[in-house]
Amino acid sequence: MNQDLLPDSLSDLYANMTAAFFSQFQNLIELVVTPGWRQYQIIIIVFLWMLAFCLKLMTQSRWEEWARSRTGWPKWRLRILVQLMRRLTLVYFVILSWGLYLTMQQVTWPSRSYLIGVFATLAVAWLVIALLARLVRNRTIRRIFKWSMWIYATLVALGLTDDVADFLDGVAVSIGDLNITALGILKAVLLIGVLLTLARIGAGAAERGLKSNDDISPSMQVLLAKGIQVLLFGAVFMAAIRTLGFDLTGIALLSGAIGVGIGFGLQKVVSNLISGIIILMDRSIKPGDVISLGDTFGWINALGARYVSVVTRDGREYLIPNEDLITNQVVNWSHSDRFVRLDLDFGTSYGDDPHKVRAAAIRSVKTVNRVLSGGKHEPVCHITGFGNSSVDYVLRFWISDPTKGLTNIRGNIYLALWDAFQSENISIPFPQREVRLLGGESDDADGQQLAKE
Repeated sequence: MNQDLLPDSLSDLYANMTAAFFSQFQNLIELVVTPGWRQYQIIIIVFLWMLAFCLKLMTQSRWEEWARSRTGWPKWRLRILVQLMRRLTLVYFVILSWGLYLTMQQVTWPSRSYLIGVFATLAVAWLVIALLARLVRNRTIRRIFKWSMWIYATLVALGLTDDVADFLDGVAVSIGDLNITALGILKAVLLIGVLLTLARIGAGAAERGLKSNDDISPSMQVLLAKGIQVLLFGAVFMAAIRTLGFDLTGIALLSGAIGVGIGFGLQKVVSNLISGIIILMDRSIKPGDVISLGDTFGWINALGARYVSVVTRDGREYLIPNEDLITNQVVNWSHSDRFVRLDLDFGTSYGDDPHKVRAAAIRSVKTVNRVLSGGKHEPVCHITGFGNSSVDYVLRFWISDPTKGLTNIRGNIYLALWDAFQSENISIPFPQREVRLLGGESDDADGQQLAKE
């Protein structure tokens, strides 16, 4: 591009845009003030909009009552209904304008209803675009999508797409063999936005489909979902590069160098990413498992590319890097099955019959909810030793729901033991010290001698 011609080109471009703007504005003024069917059509359009607004005021409460009674509808249908309720004036205008336009096409000359048809088409386009924009979650991207589609729909309705396309195609920048035009950038942005939305919808649908398949393990569901996301968004990235006109072979060397630099600078990130893939493939940890890592005890809420979300009983959510789960010792309480055996230590006095104590302990633990009994999960009680002040026992029992907590089940069993021992007159000893005061001079002397030593 010749830099000497740039100021003149910009000046000419500004002058042409200004002249075109004032020309269109003048034509619009003449269209409004000149009597005739064009002016009548504008008056009719304004009247239809006012009538649509009045109909909204008259029927909005009834529509709201009817919408509240649609409790059995699916969520997606209810969302569409809410969006239509918010744009009730536009809905009425679409119905009225299209009804009048089709009627005038049959009873009078088509030119007398041309503007009404244009505004009816624009109203339908604006309504459809507003509904489709709800699929885009990001507010900024949603606004860009709405405004760009509204502008495009307006140009199509007015028949100005070819003129605007020629103008945007003339605004170009050349970099070597690469020619980038404003029209090409606009098409690329719109295409990328549409592809990103479709990729997000497709990835979400694939993830929901995988989660509903009971034949696939939870870890493989997460792995396949992440793989589909990478493929879809990677395809969008490649399409964006190709749309802008870049040669993929020309940036291969540059991308390789950038990749090596990122590999050295983001070693921890790459390590966590690879560790996450290993965890998903070997299925050692999966969503719903109960794990213990250091002082953290909870269940797996989600598996991410960089971390694992662990939710504890107190509502805290820990984001543990995947590398820690690979390199550190992890206790998975529900790896092969969800049965967990717990041990509870206690002691009784030497005056109580051990056989009676064991029977009372087993009976009491069976009365507690969540405790399993029967077969290999039958609770047992054993003597572990003769202590200084008590006979020591261990009570072993099984549960199948560690996600509901371990401390609470231990507390309930301690209460059951307390009630059982109270009813059976079994005492729980505690350390005691006996102090003797000895009288006499010899005893005092001995006490003083011991104190000196």
